[in-house]
Amino acid sequence: MRGAAASLFAFAAALGACTVVPPADQSPAASSRTANPASTPAAVAPAPSPTPTALPAGSFTLTGEMTQGGWLRGTAPVGTSELMLNGKSIDLGEDRQFLAAFDRDSGPVATLVAMRSDGSRVTKPLEISPRDWRIEHINAARRTGGPSEAFMKIRMPELEAIGAARARETGAKGWRQDFIWPVKGRLSGLFGSQRIYRGEPGSYHSGIDIAPGAGTPYFAPADGVVVLAVQDFSLEGKLLIIDHGMGLNSAFLHSQELFVKEGDAVTRGQRLGLVGSSGRATGPHLHWSLKWNDARLDPLLFTGPMSD
Repeated sequence: MRGAAASLFAFAAALGACTVVPPADQSPAASSRTANPASTPAAVAPAPSPTPTALPAGSFTLTGEMTQGGWLRGTAPVGTSELMLNGKSIDLGEDRQFLAAFDRDSGPVATLVAMRSDGSRVTKPLEISPRDWRIEHINAARRTGGPSEAFMKIRMPELEAIGAARARETGAKGWRQDFIWPVKGRLSGLFGSQRIYRGEPGSYHSGIDIAPGAGTPYFAPADGVVVLAVQDFSLEGKLLIIDHGMGLNSAFLHSQELFVKEGDAVTRGQRLGLVGSSGRATGPHLHWSLKWNDARLDPLLFTGPMSD
């Protein structure tokens, strides 16, 4: 019996050396409660998620030029939390104001969709009218071969700088304004014009060319922030890009002189530079182009006809 008692004592000691600590919800007291169903409290169901308050019927308010190369300003319906154009999210101001625009080659239909806080949607189809672009047919083959490797070593960093500048968000409010002409003079180039070489299209003209004479000052068409001001790009020469906010920016090429620098806030009508022929230009003129995100736009649709 004494030997049997010793064996039991050794077994108990071995168990004591391998004590397992239960999880917090498996403490001895908890185990005791679990063993007694009568003392187990009923499980508490999670509170249901609150149902979003239904919003009244909503609609868009729109103004602008709904055509290829055109634009619109609008107010989104009450409760809009996200706004989409053709399936892509676009910026929306705190007051529900927004800007949208249509590329030179935009299709005939675009769709605005407002996603609202109650889960509903408001959809607005838009008819985008076509334009009759100035097309010149050339009975000659288009040049082949492309730019040289040496030129592209120079050009690629310039294109990267232009892309980075256009992508900057400054919070500028010029997009809300009526645009003015930066300078008045003979229009020597129109937006969207294009040459077709024996059936093969060349690149279209991305802006308008205004030729008032070398040394003529030009001015900001709307408020904005200078996001790029360079002196010697290979094609553009002295180049100025101004962010007007909400994805809209202006570029001014071939200047003779610039009066503003990167980071400057400018106001509509402020003198920016002098018309010139720097870079690759056949004569003194101001090339003015507008972009909204990836869409190239016609400045004539922002200013209206040139008046004396």
